[in-house]
Amino acid sequence: MANSKRPTRIGVLTSGGDAPGMNAVIRAIVRTATVQNVSVLGVRRGYSGLIASDMEELTRRSVDRILTAGGTMLYTARCEEMFTDEGVEKAASTCRHMGINGLIVIGGDGSFQGARKLAQKGISVIGIPATIDNDISCTDYSIGFDTACNTAVDCVDKLRDTMQSHERCSVVEIMGRQAGHLALHVGVATGATCILLPERAVDIETDIIEPIRMGRIKGRHHHIIIVAEGYGSAQDIASQVEHSTGIEARVTILGHIQRGGSPSAQDRVIATQMGGHAAELLIAGKSERLVVSKSGDVTDCDMEEGLLQKKDLCHSLFEAAQRVTT
Repeated sequence: MANSKRPTRIGVLTSGGDAPGMNAVIRAIVRTATVQNVSVLGVRRGYSGLIASDMEELTRRSVDRILTAGGTMLYTARCEEMFTDEGVEKAASTCRHMGINGLIVIGGDGSFQGARKLAQKGISVIGIPATIDNDISCTDYSIGFDTACNTAVDCVDKLRDTMQSHERCSVVEIMGRQAGHLALHVGVATGATCILLPERAVDIETDIIEPIRMGRIKGRHHHIIIVAEGYGSAQDIASQVEHSTGIEARVTILGHIQRGGSPSAQDRVIATQMGGHAAELLIAGKSERLVVSKSGDVTDCDMEEGLLQKKDLCHSLFEAAQRVTT
């Protein structure tokens, strides 16, 4: 959908869970827009800040040193009020009152549902996927995924040292909500004995206990099991391992440490591309578009169509992990 009127002021907000690289997106949006004489208002605390008119003008200098910073300088929050018609109308009224001709929303699928509601009120919107879960169906890559992988891999590598010293099994829970993309990549990168994902049915004896037993026969005395948070209880898995094998099993839940830290080079590069592309779309009068990465290229797609797509695991990667285990 296009709006023929060229914007003079646009807004940007971060919504939902934070992800490394969000600041790099903000920086790219501001610098792309201001060079074309379009001012940018940064909305603090997501849709809650939009409803409350909590915002600041962003300049090229104010985003000067945020490329390498984790988190989001605009803060983020979940906003229950955006699930109501009254809340959506308040947010749209703020845009009109502040002279915001278009809004860029950086976040996940829930954030984009709010953006679509604003579009129905006549506000031009563009979405940029930023979530460590990498579960936005229409894009190959979501900002923050690579950094979260690297953070988790570093933690698991450290755990391996102590598990090896004590001849234990480490059961590590990885974030990702109901998607196993992050857990799969971490499991492959750390050489995990087992990778348990919500998208894959598992037989405890065949897929977990037997590989551990075979590993011991072949001389391996420590084991790593990666469990996606959407799969189930890591503690239950550890208890079953101890009961069936006699090997001491310890649970580690990495939690929100996976969202923090300076973004990786990959996240900085893709964030810069996506932020610039989003600003260009608004300036060109476009609306209800999602900026996506497809086969290494940054492009865009219709927001409604994109959110209806389904994203599956990379089965070839899972099969590769199965071939090289133990």
